[in-house]
Amino acid sequence: MEQLEAQTADPEFWKNAERATRLLREKRRIEKRRDLVSDLGREEEEIGSLLEMGDDPDFLSEAAQTLPLFIQKIDQLELEEILSDEYSDSPAIIEIHPGAGGTESQDWAQMLLRMYLRWSESRGFESAVIDLQPGEEAGIKSATIRVRGENAFGFLQAESGVHRLVRISPFDAAKRRHTSFASVFVYPEIEGDITVEIRDEDIRIDTFRASSAGGQHVNKTSSAVRLTHMPTGIVISSQNERSQIQNREMAFKVLKAKLFELERQKKKEALDQISGAGNKKENAWGSQIRSYVLQPYQIVKDHRTGIETSRVDEVLDGKLDLFIRGYLLARWEGRLFTGRAEDLPEV
Repeated sequence: MEQLEAQTADPEFWKNAERATRLLREKRRIEKRRDLVSDLGREEEEIGSLLEMGDDPDFLSEAAQTLPLFIQKIDQLELEEILSDEYSDSPAIIEIHPGAGGTESQDWAQMLLRMYLRWSESRGFESAVIDLQPGEEAGIKSATIRVRGENAFGFLQAESGVHRLVRISPFDAAKRRHTSFASVFVYPEIEGDITVEIRDEDIRIDTFRASSAGGQHVNKTSSAVRLTHMPTGIVISSQNERSQIQNREMAFKVLKAKLFELERQKKKEALDQISGAGNKKENAWGSQIRSYVLQPYQIVKDHRTGIETSRVDEVLDGKLDLFIRGYLLARWEGRLFTGRAEDLPEV
């Protein structure tokens, strides 16, 4: 903390605006944890004093009212500790892709897009749709969104994986039950001094007319940008910004983040193999992390933690904290379930 204070007092500090913003965010995070620990110590003493006067019902009543808030702050401190790694506070890039199944899966992908935008809104986070490819009849073929807020990636990394929906299809005249899949991939936007090498000869840049919101301007000019990274086959599109230059900058930012995450995952898998932890659940079809069942009963179940709720509408409206917190705690404690599709609830 003293080192951060010294850096912010240096006149040279503000010459690198991106680095200054990152360090100030880190400073606020440390101050928040410090204040939280201080509050907990003070409240622990107060509760102890009230309990020592247990013969008086008024003191016991006051202690009972104070305890829930005290426990809530302990839970918050626990989460702060879990989310203290170097990427947790980075903005999150979320990609959503429907599985096989045409309109049904594309509609499910759009439902997930809405769910994450509503979750971001409920937390006061800033979210922006970078790219959106609409489906031919309904739903979306793909979407990329950027979420910026305190511990955005730290929270949203819990959502990376395959999501499964079971419902009576609104697109089936016979009203039959359908199962749909969509994949969600979450990675941190790279900030600061991290370098990701992207060679000019490895990139193909195409421009096209944007189909997303943005006024008449984006539809009259080829302002949208599509990058193809030929060594990996990664394709990134950006069409939400008003100018081609802005879309190009955003597309390169997303590509940089995705290449960094790809390399990070390769290193993690290599370490898992060395340590014997290479039996992790794959992020692929048949390896659903969560099921959303609307028929013949209503339940949302996370297969990594066993957490479930019957409040399906609330979950689809963005109330995801039960599952996000549950996943983060289970991962921290080393008790994530690594079963596969055969462990899904019967429907």
